[in-house]
Amino acid sequence: MAHQFSLAYLTVQGCPPPEQIEIAARTGYDFVSLRPIYMGLPGEPNYALAENKELLRQTRKALADTGIKLLDIELARIHDGVDVKKYLPAMEVAAELGGRHVLSSIWTSDRALYTEKFAELCDLAKPLGLTVELEFVPIASVRTLAGALDVLRSVNRENAGLMIDAHHFHRAQDKPEELDAVPRTWFHFVHLCDAPAQIPTDREEMTRILREARLYCGEGGIDIAAIVSRIPAVPFSIELPNLARVKELGYEGHARRCLETAKAYLAAHPRPQAICCA
Repeated sequence: MAHQFSLAYLTVQGCPPPEQIEIAARTGYDFVSLRPIYMGLPGEPNYALAENKELLRQTRKALADTGIKLLDIELARIHDGVDVKKYLPAMEVAAELGGRHVLSSIWTSDRALYTEKFAELCDLAKPLGLTVELEFVPIASVRTLAGALDVLRSVNRENAGLMIDAHHFHRAQDKPEELDAVPRTWFHFVHLCDAPAQIPTDREEMTRILREARLYCGEGGIDIAAIVSRIPAVPFSIELPNLARVKELGYEGHARRCLETAKAYLAAHPRPQAICCA
């Protein structure tokens, strides 16, 4: 089966959705992963499609004209004081555009709160035909595979999933064989990227690499093949923010290089014929 790839927002962060879709089409991707949930980060443009009807129209047209599909939207964060209903307009837009998944992560240490709110988010997404994918992040509150699995088992929602990011998996020092115990139905897509093998001990440096200095597949020290070989054949969303490469190559050049290097890496590390099932 041929691999399928999505161009994730952070790879071309700051790029408007219609342009991101057109770049994905020109460079050979199958999907895009958009950010129509405004996070209010410094310098972040607001691409909240539910609030900008003209941008939504342009995005819808770009998808129709190019044949690119919407894989997922981000980021439905669970944090102290969050009302997850605020994510509903973005999820409704995602469903309207043919999207499949909503990416979420947890930024509060209150286990009772994040379990309740993640379950509520899944319940809001279910009538829309969307899954909610929990991503553990090394600078967030749920930062390891074990933490994410605890949430998924606790909420017990059929539309809840686990999203593995190669960078985060490596930084969490999780072991690929631990993925064998994860139900296969929890995997819907994977984030691909590389990074230096040495794990930063400084949070600021960890954050800098995570947000702006990830590497092309095969360029760093993550054993990406060991991770993806334990996961069923699902789309690869290339989330590879690298501000220096974007400055050098432009959005399109960087997106193309991301895809070329990912394909070359996967071709050099073919998936085993049999994958252990849970």
